[in-house]
Amino acid sequence: MLGFEDILGHEQIKEYFKNALERHQVSHAYILTGEAGMGRKTLANAFAMALQCENGQSDACGVCHSCRQFVSSNHPDVIYVRHEKPASIGVKEVREQIVGDVDIKPYSSPYKIYIVDQAELLTPEAQNALLKTIEEPPEYVVLFLLATNSEAFLPTILSRCTVIKLKPLYDKVIKTYLKEHEKVSDHQADVCAAFARGNLGKAIALASSDEFALLQEVVLKLLEHVQDMSVAQMFGVLKEIKEANLNIWECLDFMQLWYRDVLMFKATRDTSMFIFKDEYKYIKEAADHTSFDGIEKILKAIDKAGMRLRANVNFEVAMELMLLVMKENFV
Repeated sequence: MLGFEDILGHEQIKEYFKNALERHQVSHAYILTGEAGMGRKTLANAFAMALQCENGQSDACGVCHSCRQFVSSNHPDVIYVRHEKPASIGVKEVREQIVGDVDIKPYSSPYKIYIVDQAELLTPEAQNALLKTIEEPPEYVVLFLLATNSEAFLPTILSRCTVIKLKPLYDKVIKTYLKEHEKVSDHQADVCAAFARGNLGKAIALASSDEFALLQEVVLKLLEHVQDMSVAQMFGVLKEIKEANLNIWECLDFMQLWYRDVLMFKATRDTSMFIFKDEYKYIKEAADHTSFDGIEKILKAIDKAGMRLRANVNFEVAMELMLLVMKENFV
């Protein structure tokens, strides 16, 4: 289990939690928002462990009885709310695990902490059932609602909670972590960090994903040789993508990032900002043989392919139209 010092990034949030501990100004209810993999649960756990730590410092000591209980997932005063239905958290779970339990005092700690992961799944009825607990909680209760965004909550819930939004990490922070802890190459760290858009959890998953490695191999083959391929060969790559069941949105993102490098190089002739550093030969060739207007048309075609797919246009039709724009603008 991580303490604050072991968590990468989120310095302002960690400082906020430390100050709350030092000044004894702990709120009764927090909403932590951010996409999956950004560290919501890690931050909530670090704060919860520090709140229960017997040493009373601004970070958990990790060695006291309370911390050892926490690390072993056996702390009696830290409750993780479970739910049976995968798509919702209902009134039953809230009443049984929170509302009906809050009046029981902590067994051995200063606080009784409830952590609700995927709290965006709370139904309106469940949120209303929780409202009185948030409005008039026992002094020892601290509630964490972890969600992808705050829009899932009723205004009455939002107005009574401290809302903390996680911000993306800098790419250089993620790249350093991937190289040092996941032992990936510079090139792969660049690509994974760019794809993750500040989400460390996603970057780690991509770095170890066989599917993502295959996606890179297949899509790069297309981007590197689009000018040499016949239309039939290009459409053959589409078939490969479909049969391998690759994530089409990641394929489109990959293409966007590659042509972003093409555009940057054409405008500046500078390779220091490259994401695909190993692709210099092919990116230079694409930049030399595609006009600025052509690159803009290609980027718009990639966007349009995504819009067509979201509108349920046939996969082959949407992607073939995009590939034809790529080929037409290589001169």
